[in-house]
Amino acid sequence: MREIKELKKVEKYVNQCMKCGFCSFFCPVYQEEREETSVARGKNYLAKLVLKGEQEFTDELGEIIGKCLLCKRCVANCPAKAQIDRVVVAARAEMVKNKGLGFIKNFAFRKVMNNRKAFGKYVKLARAFQWLLPKTEGKIRHLPDFLKALGQGRNIPELADTFLRDQVKEVNKPQDGKEPKMRVGFFMGCATDFIYPDLGLKIIDFLTKHGIEVIVPQGQNCCGAAIYFSGDFETGRQLAAANIKAFDNVDYIVTGCATCSSTLKDYAKYLPDNEEQQKAYEAFAKKVKDLTEFIIDVLKMKPEDFKLKKEFEGKVATWHDPCHLIRYQDIKDQPREILKGLKGLKYVEMPNADLCCGMGGSFSIYHYDITKKIADKKMDGIKATNADIVVTACPGCMINLIDNVLRNKMPQKVYHLLELVE
Repeated sequence: MREIKELKKVEKYVNQCMKCGFCSFFCPVYQEEREETSVARGKNYLAKLVLKGEQEFTDELGEIIGKCLLCKRCVANCPAKAQIDRVVVAARAEMVKNKGLGFIKNFAFRKVMNNRKAFGKYVKLARAFQWLLPKTEGKIRHLPDFLKALGQGRNIPELADTFLRDQVKEVNKPQDGKEPKMRVGFFMGCATDFIYPDLGLKIIDFLTKHGIEVIVPQGQNCCGAAIYFSGDFETGRQLAAANIKAFDNVDYIVTGCATCSSTLKDYAKYLPDNEEQQKAYEAFAKKVKDLTEFIIDVLKMKPEDFKLKKEFEGKVATWHDPCHLIRYQDIKDQPREILKGLKGLKYVEMPNADLCCGMGGSFSIYHYDITKKIADKKMDGIKATNADIVVTACPGCMINLIDNVLRNKMPQKVYHLLELVE
């Protein structure tokens, strides 16, 4: 008898599905493909067959459950409140146990991303060869024809000359010289560390200016989103253990990446293998705060407390809701409160601001053609605002938004929210 422990854990969600098909109206992938296997209902039906022993772990099944952004639009709009995202991730975990990860993911997850020093060395190696990629503009390059498998023509940001972890101290005292209000751990995240170190420095500077002692543990690792959402729970637990240990002695753990904050909070939802892990993950999650959530809900900052950087005065800004912020963490008002508080900046709400940009981590690598179609709808929303700048709080979304703004030859620039704050 085959073991399907992870699917058994979420069987109640499998059975919650009423087969109404309401999810088809909201699923970005289904809206492009119009195939039953693209939508939550179809994937849930296959999971039910696996639980009944009527469906094998075939390559076709792997392709179907892999073609999901995990954006949770189906979950947010499900009349039965079925958490199909958890069903999909559990099904992926069963696929990994039964079929393995495959060479590329096995190497990337278990040999590279599981070891931060090794990860840094490989990224530095990639940085040494990025000059081979043609430039689009500024620090953006694009993938030429011979890299079609990775997304021909995709615009990608350059890797930083110096990574964040090589620029920052482990202990950063408050700038006013007074006793710190609190001790906060800063979780860098891979994109901030390797691509946007200036953003990381800006966040640390902002926090220390507000009387906070910021700890940047060298022992921190990748949050694990790409890894455990791909079904590699074994490596996911190793990353979780490393991060819990690294941030043991802090009041809060703050990150400027919506994907990282939601992933760290959700260890308890996806990864526990025993009661001890469950308790450890839950205790850890209570300390994790997204930066926008921390600024408004913990620091209790008001709109008048924020000052706009001069270069953005007179600009029109619109906001993109990262899926991992609005649906995974229910954080919607906090970033808007900050944006609207920046005097000299005009804020315009984007139509369908919560629509997924199409990134979905590795989804955009394996299904770049679908990503572009989904992103085109997001671009339509941006165009409708006539905004000068698009603001968000997830470096992953930033990368995808930049790619598609350039691909559509649009004038807008993309920024992280804190880049606007003086």
